[in-house]
Amino acid sequence: MALFRLGPSSENATFVRGDGVYLRPPEMRDFEAWAGLRERSRAFLTPWEPTWPGDDLTRAAFRRRLRRNDQEIANDEAYPFLVFSSKDVLLGGLTLGQVKRGVAQSATLGYWMGAPYAGKGYMACAVRAVIGFSFATLRLHRLEAACLPHNQPSIRLLQNVGFTREGYARAYLRINGNWQDHLLFALLESDPLPRKTPTIIG
Repeated sequence: MALFRLGPSSENATFVRGDGVYLRPPEMRDFEAWAGLRERSRAFLTPWEPTWPGDDLTRAAFRRRLRRNDQEIANDEAYPFLVFSSKDVLLGGLTLGQVKRGVAQSATLGYWMGAPYAGKGYMACAVRAVIGFSFATLRLHRLEAACLPHNQPSIRLLQNVGFTREGYARAYLRINGNWQDHLLFALLESDPLPRKTPTIIG
């Protein structure tokens, strides 16, 4: 019996269903909806994200993104998803990145939500769904997440789905053009999850 798994299960599926939402990797057919939602949400997202490249919302850049995504999934390096409502409306995105195998068996969680759908519980449902995918399908041991100290909605989300604050990292990530401090959170496969299921509002 191997002591550590080297990769995900051969039965790995990248379609993840949650309460009122589902997640799947981006496809070229998503470009118009993705670019439209990102553009409408630009002012809302800018304070929380790295500076967007000048061509970020172009079809060519999206095609390059898809090629990179496919390679990352094939190499078991990252699992990028788009988040949809049960009515097939694009809501945002979520990524399990920096997958580490061997003695670590961990990944980093990142997410974004379109401005019209923020604060309605969708992302909490998406994160809960991907927690199950991470531990049951990818066989990870640990999920990590980081957020800006003043991002109270993200802090509440992580704590509500079971993450524990573990530290404070100075100048951790370059966000909106500046190196900024971040709070560090983690969830272990052995941690008890909250019984209360996030509900969608509206």
